[in-house]
Amino acid sequence: MSLMITDECINCDVCEPECPNSAISQGEEIYEIDPNLCTECVGHFDEPQCVDVCPVDCIPKDPNNVEDHDTLMRKYEALMQRSA
Repeated sequence: MSLMITDECINCDVCEPECPNSAISQGEEIYEIDPNLCTECVGHFDEPQCVDVCPVDCIPKDPNNVEDHDTLMRKYEALMQRSA
C-alpha cells in the first residue's frame, strides 16, 4: 500500500528530501505522494522515512492503493531497473 499525505500537512518540507524514490512533491496546497513511485521505503529502509520525520503525523497508508510487501518489493525492483 502506498502512503498518502492528508490535509493536515503543514508544508514543513522535511518529507520530500527523505523519499528515496522521489515520490513526494509539492502539490497545489500540500505535499503529495505519487502512488506509482511510493514503495513505503521497501527495498531501501525498514520504515517509511517520510513517516519517521513528519512532525504532524499526516502520512497514513492510502486505502485507495492497497499493496502487500511483495508487490511493493516488485515495484521497488522495477524502479531500480529504470534508474540504472
